[in-house]
Amino acid sequence: MNKYLILALLGLSMRLNAQTGKVTFLRHKDAKKIDVNIDGKYFSSFLYSDNIEKPILYPLNTASGLTITRGFPLKTRDQERTDHPHHVGLWLNYESVNGLDFWNNSYNIPAEKKNKYGWIRSVKITQVKEGKIVYTANWERQDQHVLLKEQTTLIFSGTKDSRTVDRITTLTAKDTVLFKDVKDGMLGLRVTKELELPSDQVAEFSDSQGNLTKVSASSNGANGDYLTSAGKKGNDAWGTRADWCMLSGVKDGQEIAVTIIDHPENPGYPTYWHARDYGLFAANPLGQEIFSKGKEQLNLKLLPGSSVTFKYRVLITSSAKPTAAELKQEALKFSKIK
Repeated sequence: MNKYLILALLGLSMRLNAQTGKVTFLRHKDAKKIDVNIDGKYFSSFLYSDNIEKPILYPLNTASGLTITRGFPLKTRDQERTDHPHHVGLWLNYESVNGLDFWNNSYNIPAEKKNKYGWIRSVKITQVKEGKIVYTANWERQDQHVLLKEQTTLIFSGTKDSRTVDRITTLTAKDTVLFKDVKDGMLGLRVTKELELPSDQVAEFSDSQGNLTKVSASSNGANGDYLTSAGKKGNDAWGTRADWCMLSGVKDGQEIAVTIIDHPENPGYPTYWHARDYGLFAANPLGQEIFSKGKEQLNLKLLPGSSVTFKYRVLITSSAKPTAAELKQEALKFSKIK
């Protein structure tokens, strides 16, 4: 093995596998919220109120305390975009399940149109210990008819320089369910403005009081860049397949990166990356037609009682940006998770 690769892998082991941080939880049952702390530092909150259309992790912080997620719509921060109100924190859902749109549902949908949108609710927490949150939920129509039963395990860990979330979600069909091949899905993350890709295109940004200004992303601090395991960079990452995709940039003078890693047992592996320049960072293994320009298609159907499982790792670093060799090793480790 090349000596430089050996040194790189050793560096990853020292940085990411040093001493796993102690994970503790603080439950707010009335608010349907669970705070996640690692080594005594706030990392994220699991929010599962029926008012937000799906359970989410929000916000997400680095080990050094910098927030990597957008604040809007729950807590708008200065000079943020206010588009796509359904992009909140880290979530998992899909645009077309038996014709219902789970992805785009938000407070912004008029009441008379809500019947076209699905809702992930009736969340029941079954475990909050040993670094894990385990919950069940229902993928429902507006009349509360259940299409899918969800069981999700969120596994948290961390080191001095990193935070990791493993998400393992099993969906079991109550009816015959069709995930139509569409663009918007499935694991989604909406990032802070610094991790957007720089652009001279003028867009509307809001301050914390809701006042709108029109500026370019570049002049607003955007300096992010994508890199995939297949070597695609920047906007070229969108609509391509890869084992992992990293989004990196500088915030408050500190280099930060967030990497989403696919799992070989997932349907459609390696996933297509729905990785946008404006801050949407998503893995969509089921929406193949648009990404392949019609060469591929995957309309996943589940019969009543049958299940499908999706596994993802989200790695957040706040020291030196991981190298491709390091992330390859991290993906190999994650591939062994059963």
